[in-house]
Parts: sequence; C-alpha cells; structure tokens
Amino acid sequence: MSEPQPYRAGFVALAGRTNVGKSTLVNQIVGQKVAIVTPKPQTTRRRILGVRTDADAQLILIDMPGLHEAHNALNRRMLETARRCIAEAEIVVPVIEAAESLDKADRRVLTEVSELNRPVVVAINKIDLVSRSRLLPLAEQVHEVLPRAEIVPISALTGENIEELLRVIKPLLPESGPLMSVDEYTDQTERMLAEEIVREKLFLAMRQEIPYSTAVKIEDFSDDPERKLTRISAVIIVERDSHKGMVIGAGGRMLKEIGTQARLELEQILGRRVFLELHVKVEKRWTSDPRKLKELGL
Repeated sequence: MSEPQPYRAGFVALAGRTNVGKSTLVNQIVGQKVAIVTPKPQTTRRRILGVRTDADAQLILIDMPGLHEAHNALNRRMLETARRCIAEAEIVVPVIEAAESLDKADRRVLTEVSELNRPVVVAINKIDLVSRSRLLPLAEQVHEVLPRAEIVPISALTGENIEELLRVIKPLLPESGPLMSVDEYTDQTERMLAEEIVREKLFLAMRQEIPYSTAVKIEDFSDDPERKLTRISAVIIVERDSHKGMVIGAGGRMLKEIGTQARLELEQILGRRVFLELHVKVEKRWTSDPRKLKELGL
C-alpha cells in the first residue's frame, strides 16, 4: 500500500508579456472570474491573487502586469509590480503564445526567468489556434533558454490540458497546509472587484486607444441590507477633455452602455441588486504623476 502524499501549497507566478492569456489562465484554473480580460494590452495593472484549493494541494496564483518596456510612471510601476510578483513566488510559470517559433518578447521573458533559482514550468498557450505538430520547433527553442523547465501546451480559453499543467505544478510546491482559507478564491475585496469590472467594460466598449489612459476609482460602496441592494459610485479618470467626451458618448450613450454591462456582471458576482453610478473626470497626465498613481493603488 502506497504512502499518502503530503499536502502542498504555495505561490505560483504567471509571468509573460502582455496579451498572452495570463488572466484567462488564472480564471480557468480558479474556476471563478478573479481577473478581468480584454483584447487591450496591459489590461492587468496590479497584483491579483487567485486561489485553487484541491484535496492534495492549494495553488495561490499570482496574476500580474505583463513584462513590457516602460515609457512612463505607470509603465514603470506595472513593471516593478510584475518583477516583485515573480520574486515572491515558489514556482514561476512563464506563459508564452503558441507559434512556429519563439516570439522575441516571449524570449525576453524566458531569459529573465532563467536567471531565477526556482522551479519553472512553461505554459504554451493558445494551442487551440495552431496544430500541435507545429509546436515542436517552439518547444526546442524554449529548451535552449530553459533546459530544465517542463513544457505544457494548453488553451486557457477552452481549458484544454489545464489538468496536465496542474499535475506538473503540484509536486513542485512546498509541503504545507493551506495558506489561505479553503473558501477563498481571491484576495480582492468586493470594492476592488467593482473597480476592475467597470474598467473591463470600459476597455471592451472603447475601440480607440484611450482605455490605456483611463482609470477607475470607487468613491462609494455601501450596502442596503433591507433592500438587498449595493450602491456603488465610481469615477472614470481620463487624461484629456476630448477623452471625456468619447467616454460619455453622444447623449451619454457610451457611459450608459459601460454602466449597464458593469452592473449586470456585478449583480451576478455579488449575488444581489446593484445601483451603479458613473462619472467621468479629467486628470491631466495622471499616468505620469506618482502621487496620483499611489492614490489609485497603482
């Protein structure tokens, strides 16, 4: 009769360039939406934890900003956050995109990870978009940079091969009891979730480039138990007057659409009715102002 395996728990950092699918992967593993997902680059701006608790292990997944070139104070803060997240994890999972050869930005990520003294498991994401046979040259190039790393092809979108990824990661975790409550699936408060959901709907609604220079700040979050209602007041911050007009839209239609989509998802997440009020405010050059970034929790 085999000996029972020890319980394991630890922090797993999902590292990678922007738009490679790290947030989608966190949501897929956790089984709950803990990180917003949009096609826009640099959607994730701060450290977010997603927790998966199984009978044999607890994975505390660290979602983080993508590794990218820093051009202003916001970029630098995001890059600092990403590198701190990688440094605090027991295991690093670089997420790269499935292709016939290694993308230059993906190679930079792998090279940076190779300098760390910790277990590495490379997740090749978006395999639903390419045939598996075409990934062999990519895997060989990954091994050139990280010869000791395990490589697992996955699709964060469809969930394909996620169980295999977990099977590879779990034995690398330290022996430990659960580090967080088994009932928790994220470290985010409801207020933080509301902020992120509003920003996600803003990013999805705006087809121009202005979402990058927008932020969301929750000014009021209060419950009305008798009416089973949560009242939320949020301000959308933009850098230019012209951006304010675009976010509001003709007759206020764009702002109303953003608010409606955010309210519907928040009601689903919170399990109660939500009254959501949105305003738009101009803060010139906020992305380059360290004081404003700190105020916004960035």
